[in-house]
Amino acid sequence: MTDEEAIRLAIQEAKLALEHEDVPIGALVIVDNEVIASRHNERQLTGDPTAHAEVLALREAAEKLGTWHLEGATLVSTLEPCPMCAGAAINSRITRVIFGAHDPKAGAAETLYNLFADPRLNHQAEVTSGILAVECGELLSNFFSARR
Repeated sequence: MTDEEAIRLAIQEAKLALEHEDVPIGALVIVDNEVIASRHNERQLTGDPTAHAEVLALREAAEKLGTWHLEGATLVSTLEPCPMCAGAAINSRITRVIFGAHDPKAGAAETLYNLFADPRLNHQAEVTSGILAVECGELLSNFFSARR
C-alpha cells in the first residue's frame, strides 16, 4: 500500500466523525501492509478528551495484536499528531508515522515540536508528512467554516 493510498483510507475514516459532529480526523495502524486498526475522533461522541483518532487506533491495534509493543507498525493520520498522540505513538514503539496536513496549533511531529526525532526520548520514529495535505486540510477547514 502506498502512503497516498493509506491517507485516502484515513480520509474515508475521518469523514465518519462528521456523523457525530466530531472534528474529522482519521487514523490507521498498518502492519505488514494490512490495516489492523481504523478510527476517527470520538471526543464529542464519548465525552472523552483523549478520544483522538490516533490514540483510539493505537489502542485498537494493541488489542488486536495482544501487545502494546507496536514495533514494525505504521501510524497514519490525516492531521499531524498533537503532543498527546505523538507521546502515545512513541510509547507504543511505533516505527513510522505518516500524516497529511500540518497542524500549526498543536503539531508535534514537525510543526511546533518534533517528538518523534527527539534523542532525549527512549524511542524515535520515521515521519513522512504532507501526503494529500490539501485534501486533509480542506476536510478540516470545511468542518470549522460550517461552524462559524
